[in-house]
Amino acid sequence: MQLIAANVDTAFIVTSCNQDFNIARLERYIALAFDADITPVIVLTKADLVSGTQNYVDDAQAISEQVSVVTLDARGDEPKVKLAEWCKPGETVAFLGSSGVGKSTLTNALMGTQSIETQAIREDDAKGRHTTTRRQLYFVPNGCIVLDTPGMRELQLDDAAFGIDGVFADLRSLATQCQFNDCRHMTEPGCAVRQAIGNGEIETARLDRWRKLLAEEVFNSASLAERRSKDKAFGKMVRRVTKQKTGRNQRND
Repeated sequence: MQLIAANVDTAFIVTSCNQDFNIARLERYIALAFDADITPVIVLTKADLVSGTQNYVDDAQAISEQVSVVTLDARGDEPKVKLAEWCKPGETVAFLGSSGVGKSTLTNALMGTQSIETQAIREDDAKGRHTTTRRQLYFVPNGCIVLDTPGMRELQLDDAAFGIDGVFADLRSLATQCQFNDCRHMTEPGCAVRQAIGNGEIETARLDRWRKLLAEEVFNSASLAERRSKDKAFGKMVRRVTKQKTGRNQRND
C-alpha cells in the first residue's frame, strides 16, 4: 500500500481523448477520491486532437452524476479558465492519471511557466513516457497549491467500500429492490439489477466492473486486516519479551 497524497481538496483525474481513455480506470480513481472525501473532477485532455469529444464526455459523465467532466487543451489558457472553479486561493488540487495524459502540462499552464519537463506520447499506442518521477507541490500565483504526480501503472483499492458505493450508487439503489437480500444479480428471481439490464437502463459491463471492484476490495481489505493483525500480535510479543528482559535485569541488579 502506498499513499498518493494528503490534505487534497480536489483530485483532477486526467485522461486523454485517445487510447488512454478507460472507463474502468476512471471508476477506480473516482472511488478512491470518494472514499477519501475528496472532490473528483474528470479532465479530458488532447481534445484539440480529435474531431469530436462528445462520446468521451458522455461515457465519462455516465460514471457518476456527482462528478464534473471538463474537456480542454492542456496548453495555453484553457486550464486556468476551465479549472478556475476548483483552483481557488487556499485550495489544494492534485493531478492524477497515466503517463502522457498532460498532468505536468496542466501544472505548467496553471503556473504560467514551462518549468516542468514534458514529453510527447508514443504515436503507435498513445502511451506516455515517465517524465515526472516524483510527487511535487507547486504554488500557483493566485494562492492555489498544485500537486503533480507521476503516471500510475496500476491502482488497486482496499478499505474503499464507501467510495465504490458512491461510484455505483445506481446499482446499490437497485440492489435494495431485489427480492433476496443476498442476491448476487446472476440468476436469482426478482433481481432488480438484472431487470434494469434487460430494460436497457444499466449496461452489463457496468455490473461486471462493479462486481470486480467489490471482489478486489474485499480481497485486499482482508489481506490488509490480516497484515494488521499479524503486526499487532508481533508488537504484543515484542512488548512481552521486553518486559520479561527488564524484569530479569532488575532482579539481577
